[in-house]
Amino acid sequence: MALETSADTPAPLRQISQLLDGYIGRLGAVWVEAEVAQLTRRQGVCFLTLRDLRAKISIDATCHVSVLDASPAPVTEGSRVVVHAKPAFYAPRGSLTLDLREIRPQGEGELLAQLERRKQLLAAEGLFDPRRKKVLPLLPRGVGLVTGRGSAAERDVLEHARRRWPDVRFVVRHALMQGNDSARDVMKALGELSKDRSIDVIVIARGGGSVEDLLPFSDEALIRAVHACTVPVVSAIGHEPDTPILDLVADVRASTPTDAAKRIVPDVRDELAGVARMRERASVAVRTQIAREVRGLADLRSRPVLAQPTTLVDAEQGVVHDWRDRARRSLGHRLERASDEVTHHLARVRGLSPLATLQRGYSVAQLADGGVVTSVEQVEAGTPLTIRVVDGTIAVTAESTTTMTTQDGDDD
Repeated sequence: MALETSADTPAPLRQISQLLDGYIGRLGAVWVEAEVAQLTRRQGVCFLTLRDLRAKISIDATCHVSVLDASPAPVTEGSRVVVHAKPAFYAPRGSLTLDLREIRPQGEGELLAQLERRKQLLAAEGLFDPRRKKVLPLLPRGVGLVTGRGSAAERDVLEHARRRWPDVRFVVRHALMQGNDSARDVMKALGELSKDRSIDVIVIARGGGSVEDLLPFSDEALIRAVHACTVPVVSAIGHEPDTPILDLVADVRASTPTDAAKRIVPDVRDELAGVARMRERASVAVRTQIAREVRGLADLRSRPVLAQPTTLVDAEQGVVHDWRDRARRSLGHRLERASDEVTHHLARVRGLSPLATLQRGYSVAQLADGGVVTSVEQVEAGTPLTIRVVDGTIAVTAESTTTMTTQDGDDD
């Protein structure tokens, strides 16, 4: 019902404010398409300014922080969204606000939400696990490059890599870097390069672009193909802010194609300088070691035992000579005693020898069979005998025998 007023009967401002609050309150919750112009978080509450996509119209909006966090994709300033909101009129200030109950990203935001869900599923399978990533070789025999034909990315990778290491060998496979067939084309080139045994690393390079342009490099089939590749893969897609899922599954992520060239081959100048430094360090270490050993030898030579090494030998030689003299004296004494004993025994033997008896004038009579005559009864007249004297034998013949009688005293 229209409010009747005139210059004489004006309506108070509070009445107009109450009426506006009532009219807006009856509107109910509505779905609104807009762009986020400003976004501020304060103590669990988010304050937004929504702007129309075409007209220069903006309305303030508020919501609890949980509503913003429940969005399937991050909401930032500049994001295009569709919100479910209830209009509210704040009477004390006379301002209109939207109480947001749900936020849904649209356009690029929705696309980012889909990529985020795909990223989470692949991460849950372990495709991005750092422990599964392969290490790049220090100096690859061959480098495979998948890029667009005649693209700036191809030129950047080749020029910068050859500038760093002139002898690097590239095997280039051109593929579509944009469009519906791009992922399939890149997978084909990746498969060809991975079968080449001379290829030690593969680079997938493309320049920057919008989210839609880089969408093929978040294709699930391509991501799984890169994960299954036995050759290390370097992702060089877009620029620093661009992060397709390929960057997460690749063994190395390069921020730009130029950065990829720096990562796949070393700088020959840096390597030569490093070799020179290592040679200098090795030379210094060897000289230091030699100087230390020379000082050690000088210290050893300055010690008395090495300054006059024969000192110990002379002392031990004196001990040996003493023991030798003692041994000689001991042996001489023993030989003298043994000689005296031998002489004594020889004298005794000689005294008991029959030859000594013969030398005193005695002789021994022997029969023809060699038996010694000890009684006259053994000999008869005419018996041949051999008389043994001290210096020979005498052959005789017995003419007669005489028996000697013993005196009585001799029998004792």
